[in-house]
Amino acid sequence: MGALAWLIIPVVAVLAAALWAGWAQRAPRATGDPASLAEHRRFMAAMERTTAGAAGSREPSGR
Repeated sequence: MGALAWLIIPVVAVLAAALWAGWAQRAPRATGDPASLAEHRRFMAAMERTTAGAAGSREPSGR
């Protein structure tokens, strides 16, 4: 009976590892295209505002 108890431990570990591997290898959930595109447009607009504002505020020093 003691040998059976020692055999159960690795069997449970293998089953747990197989479940984890299956869960880790699943395909990622796809994000909706409209939400993703809208987020990208907001990002690009923010970057344009940031770079345009930074370029306009810099004045070369005449030293």
